[in-house]
Amino acid sequence: MVTKFRLRGYDAPLVRCIVILILSPVSPPSRPILAVSLALIGSVALTGCVSMAPDRETPIVAAEMPESFAQAGAGDAGAYVPQKWWRAFEDPVLDQLVDQALQSNLDIAESAARLRQASAQARVSRAALIPQANLTGNATETSTPIDGLAFGDLAGGAPITRIDNEAYTLDLGASYELDLFGRARDDFRAARQDAIASAQDLKTVQLSAAAETISAYFDYVDAARQITLNENTIEVLQDRVQRTDERFSRGLVDSFELYQIRQDLRSSESALPQLRSTLVATKSRLALLLGVYPSELDEALSQPLRPRLVFEPVPAGLPIEILAQRPDVAANYERLEAARLRIGARRADRFPTISFSASIGTQAGSPGNVFDFSSNWASSLVAAVTAPIFDAGRINANIAAARATYDAQAAAYARSVISAFGEVENALADYDQQRERYRLISAQLAEANSSLDLQKRRFEAGTGGYLPYLDALRTVYAVETSLSSAARSTALARLGVHRALGGDWADGIEPVAIEMRPADDAEIDQGDPS
Repeated sequence: MVTKFRLRGYDAPLVRCIVILILSPVSPPSRPILAVSLALIGSVALTGCVSMAPDRETPIVAAEMPESFAQAGAGDAGAYVPQKWWRAFEDPVLDQLVDQALQSNLDIAESAARLRQASAQARVSRAALIPQANLTGNATETSTPIDGLAFGDLAGGAPITRIDNEAYTLDLGASYELDLFGRARDDFRAARQDAIASAQDLKTVQLSAAAETISAYFDYVDAARQITLNENTIEVLQDRVQRTDERFSRGLVDSFELYQIRQDLRSSESALPQLRSTLVATKSRLALLLGVYPSELDEALSQPLRPRLVFEPVPAGLPIEILAQRPDVAANYERLEAARLRIGARRADRFPTISFSASIGTQAGSPGNVFDFSSNWASSLVAAVTAPIFDAGRINANIAAARATYDAQAAAYARSVISAFGEVENALADYDQQRERYRLISAQLAEANSSLDLQKRRFEAGTGGYLPYLDALRTVYAVETSLSSAARSTALARLGVHRALGGDWADGIEPVAIEMRPADDAEIDQGDPS
């Protein structure tokens, strides 16, 4: 099989001519100079031009994405604007918590560090494209024994049985590998794509941190509201039990009604500890998302928590836009590109490598003469060609592994595209249904309040009893409890739409670095004393 590679802007004959000139037989004195000169010409002419990576391909599922969302209604048309969309809830406490989460969330800090790591790795890979220079200094002292006849016997003097020598060198050396087949450049480009993917990962974590903070906040608001309504219901039921017990004592009601009211009271009382536990757990969840301890949220959560519900449809835009808006999809695409480039780098391993090295410096027998460049200078110039002949299938196995990685990443990218599209469809449908549910429960609450008002007026006019009023009041609290839950579900459904559509929620916000302090000796010495 013939391996194909592409030249961007240059023809293959240029490459062949340069290689032939470098390797052609010329007179010994001029060959190194010619080799280095041609290497410089070749490196300038060919750097970034050759790649043996396969052509870029787009998975079918991304290329044939539907033109619109089936669940998007007429009111959902228009461009999607994701930046700080939660401010539509008009809740300063929520705004404060989300901003703090985007700055101090520990998952974001970890992801930001991984981005810096990936960027540094890309710079490490880029270093292979640039000539390397080193300054070396050596001081050597040797003492070597002499076997056989001593030199001193020939001169009639004392025998010389060892040779002592001192040598001092100072060299400035440079080396460079001509990336003729694009191996180093494709490795660098792949590392750069990995760094870009890490940047998208950071956006994914930022989006997740903001979304989880918003979700936890609405869970906290709902739990606090549920506790208040439950306590109000308990007060009504306690009054209802007392009055029913009095009526039972007078024989006006049977025992079944009394026991039923008591069971309702016990049910409401038993729900209260669970609600309080949920409130504490939700507060701890918020604290973790903000990277603080729960007690540090007391001041913020002690303020009135009254987020405005938003019922306007979210403009979803076009499905194709989620490929750029969703950072997880974009990260998978960048990793697909990195895997493609690494195939080219591994293919290039099949071909010879051409390297050049040169050095100039001084050599002397004493430290004082090592800086005398006029009489003690020394130089070297080396051009080397290394070609693989037998490697027991290592190169082909690396190519096969790189290709398998590419195929796996292509499947991951296609899966993320389909998943993102489905999440948007589901989120749009859920938002519509939750808004309808909230509307229906609101209508139910209006009817419950009308019934309560009627029972109150009848009781005040002396035409109705107090117990029907208490029952109507308890019904209002029960419907308000359902409405609180529906409000939470509606807000989270809207959050789900924004989360599914993606986008740069944290525009202009940088994560704060984690503060560190030196550990005490007592903190460090925790090992086994044995």
